[in-house]
This record gives sequence, C-alpha cells and structure tokens, in this order.
Amino acid sequence: MGRDYTKIKAWQIADKLALLVYKATKKFPKSEIWGLTSQMRRAAVSAPANIVEGSARKNRNEYLQFLYIAISSLAELNYYIRFTKELGYLDTNEYEELWKKVRRVQGYSMG
Repeated sequence: MGRDYTKIKAWQIADKLALLVYKATKKFPKSEIWGLTSQMRRAAVSAPANIVEGSARKNRNEYLQFLYIAISSLAELNYYIRFTKELGYLDTNEYEELWKKVRRVQGYSMG
C-alpha cells in the first residue's frame, strides 16, 4: 500500500482548489464550455489526481514524477487564472483566492 494521500498537505489544498475552480467556472460564458472552462477544470483536477496516483506508487522516483506532473498542471492553471481575470470572467476576489491557493499547493509540492 502506498502513502495515504489524504494526509498530504499539497493534496488537501489542491483538492480545495479544484472545487473552487469548478465553482468559479460555472459562471463563465456558455461559449467557453469546451474552451477555457474545460481547460481550467482539467488542469485543476489533474493536480490532486496526480498526487493521488503518485502516492500509490512504491518507487520514490515514480512518486516524484507524478508530483512534477501535478506541479506542471498547477503552472498551466496559474496561466488560465490570470488569463480569465484579464477577460473579466473572474472578479478580483475570485482571482486572488485561486491565485493564493495555487501558490500554496506549489509551495507544499516543491518544499
């Protein structure tokens, strides 16, 4: 049996972040359902999912590889958050909350 992912702080924050992204993207224009909404949700869910998958690996190098993938997904999500703020899809409060959560997960993932 691998690590208990529910005890990994990066996963806990990434899971909350994914939920916040789903809530924030609900109000995006319907024309974005297959565009930015889909891309943001995919990137947001990818981070905690890769932490979960990596935690099931017995080999440390495999575990680290999945953490690197999670970090890459967070970098992608970071861009989408900034971009959708510029488009006016996110208000300042949503933007700041999402941005801070991404930075916190990245801090735990890298630290």
